[in-house]
Amino acid sequence: MKKAIVMFTLIGVTMASVIAQDFNRAKLDEFFDVLETNDRVMGSVLLYYRGEPIYQKSFGYADRSKKIPLTKESKFRVGSITKTFTSVLVFKAIEEGRINLAQSIEGFFPELTNAGKITVSDLLSHRSGIYSFTSSQDYLTWNTVPKSREALYQIILKGKSEFEPGTKANYSNPNYVLLTWILEDIYQESYPSLLQKYILGPLDLNNTYIGEEFSPDQGEVLSYKFLGEWEQESITDMSIPLGAGALVSTTRDLAVFIRALFEGKLISEASLSQMTELRDDYGRGIFKFPFYDQFAYGHDGGIDGFMASLSYFPEKDLAYSLTLNGANMDPNQISIAVLSAFFGKDFDIPQFSDVSFTAEELDAFVGVYGAPGFPLNITIRRQKLALMAQATGQPEFLLEHDEGTTFVFRLANLSIEFQPENDQLTLSQSGMKFVLKKK
Repeated sequence: MKKAIVMFTLIGVTMASVIAQDFNRAKLDEFFDVLETNDRVMGSVLLYYRGEPIYQKSFGYADRSKKIPLTKESKFRVGSITKTFTSVLVFKAIEEGRINLAQSIEGFFPELTNAGKITVSDLLSHRSGIYSFTSSQDYLTWNTVPKSREALYQIILKGKSEFEPGTKANYSNPNYVLLTWILEDIYQESYPSLLQKYILGPLDLNNTYIGEEFSPDQGEVLSYKFLGEWEQESITDMSIPLGAGALVSTTRDLAVFIRALFEGKLISEASLSQMTELRDDYGRGIFKFPFYDQFAYGHDGGIDGFMASLSYFPEKDLAYSLTLNGANMDPNQISIAVLSAFFGKDFDIPQFSDVSFTAEELDAFVGVYGAPGFPLNITIRRQKLALMAQATGQPEFLLEHDEGTTFVFRLANLSIEFQPENDQLTLSQSGMKFVLKKK
């Protein structure tokens, strides 16, 4: 028996080594070296194939002021990836007969608009119509202040219902805050205790927990935003996101979790089938991501400058996890590069502009731009040595210098070329161009 176990282990190592040799490790290393040299991103990445790490890298700082480097053990806030953990707990409760998908939430939250029409399934799949308080303009004025359950519930109650429950899907964080409270009510246990009992303990995920106060002594890292220079982000109080986004974890723990989920170690095959069932592109606490001819299930997360991505390719037994605590680029380009390297696809090594602007030069671009027939105004403002852009009624975003007087927002495939001598700009997106004049 002992020899058989040793042989099985060696076979597993050999297979992972073969796969590791198949993808372009050297080019991927070069990719991350370029990002780190240009100070574009900070974080950790992991490819976890058949239960083994075959590519793992950390880059940047856990604390920039103290020059503390990130390591593979560094702990990041992972935002909405927490929702997948919460969904697993809900399906455990369903399997134990404590609740069911079709059950309305009126018995838990009778004061909530449409409570009698909203089901547990609607909460899981973002079909409740409940307004997401994270979308409100004043959210960032109170998100760092602790909230009691009653205070947060009152905020949810004040949010308008955006549509009739079950008629469509629209992402809403309160759905998973409510699910957190439902779990605590039916079990009469705290959410962290339930996580430990049903997920973290059984999988030995010792570096995953619900965040509280920032704790560098436990290996937690700070997050940053780039506004011409790196600035430390504020810290959301974890009494607010709860089961919607309060988790702290590492790339390894995340990969182990999602692989265990698809191996049937956490919920039944029938429950997993219901969890991954898509409607309007939403699963129940999970999404399906295409990559060329492959596909994965997973979830992304973002909170306070932290960005994270977790996915699992069932046909390849491959888990991919990415945790960032600062990015001055589109993080999706990182995922494309890493997965392209694994699947033998070509990918580009990015080139970054080394042109810098003075505050006076950037001020020449500042203003409110519009045009007859164009439905939005574009407001450009300077923040230190960076340009920020905002379309009417939409979130503000950082513009990255491309070349000359052209700046880009790669996440939306948008570019803006300024012509300060004419007090105008040309906005390009998805093959369309618009010339806007400064008002």
